Amino acid sequence: MFFRSVAIVFNIHSLKHFYTGVSQVPNFPEFVIVGLMDELQVEHYDSNTRRYVPKQDWANRMTEDDQTYWDRYTQIARGTQQWFKGNIEIVKQRLNQTGGVHVYQWMYGCEWDDETDEVVNGYWQDGFDGEDFLVLDLKTETWIAPVQQAVPTKQQWENDKAMLARYKHYYTTECVDWLKKYVEFGRSSLMRKDLPSVSLLQKTPSSPLTCHATGFYPDRADLFWKKDEEELHEDVVKGEILPNHDGSFQMSVDLDLSGLKDEDWGRYSCVFHLAGGQEVSKRLDKRDIRTNWKTNDGGLGTGLIGGLVGGIAVLAVIGCIIGFFVYKKKHPKGKDPHQDH
Repeated sequence: MFFRSVAIVFNIHSLKHFYTGVSQVPNFPEFVIVGLMDELQVEHYDSNTRRYVPKQDWANRMTEDDQTYWDRYTQIARGTQQWFKGNIEIVKQRLNQTGGVHVYQWMYGCEWDDETDEVVNGYWQDGFDGEDFLVLDLKTETWIAPVQQAVPTKQQWENDKAMLARYKHYYTTECVDWLKKYVEFGRSSLMRKDLPSVSLLQKTPSSPLTCHATGFYPDRADLFWKKDEEELHEDVVKGEILPNHDGSFQMSVDLDLSGLKDEDWGRYSCVFHLAGGQEVSKRLDKRDIRTNWKTNDGGLGTGLIGGLVGGIAVLAVIGCIIGFFVYKKKHPKGKDPHQDH
């Protein structure tokens, strides 16, 4: 394994909030809010605890200028919880879906370039059962209704120019102000660069070989297979970046070994690339593969992956729960825009 510095710098920061309301989902809060700063969870609320709380120590500094910050947003979140409950029923009626499990989601946020001080993006999007329902296009100042049932709301909101102006101001000004404050408070944590541990995993001799990287930060990273010095695009399947419980991230990429000759193994490497940081390269070596299959002497292969894969599965579930709020990444902080409606 070797390390090589790379000169790529990212100056874009994001602040995103994901609201999820569910109906008839056992053992899961009916309403959850997750606030992410550069994809790191910084705030949380759910209908079980009914408290809006910081998830990072430095996020507590929000009370420096406002001692009532967390209490105030607790009250706002409780009000939004009731709004969500009613909205789920409205959407269910419009879609003629009264029974069963349903999920209503709202995403909003903004992005800011701390080098140019420019607002990069602002977004507002909601969805029902994993499908887009209504999306705000800030550039054209119009609402997009991907489904017919959302057209009445689209028409009503497009006629409300004052509301659109408030949203635009919020996403391009207020949200960015909150984002800048979070960057200031969490700079030492948010600007860190953590390299991952990289493992080679294989369930059976005929299974694809998985290169798994975990423990890296930030999430602006890539993981790929290469042959000699050329990145492979065929016979590979790349997974998504998922969050770990400790605020770091993980990802995997599979390589199909079925057509690989023994003499060519040494020409393949799995490469992890951290934007603005370093690269970690792990050469393909049968001795490094962790697996559960039995060898000819009745023992196990070069390492048990049961516990590791089990851990990955648990982390993937955590990632899916976060993804539950994120199904497409889109809205911010400060005054809750929905309080106007």
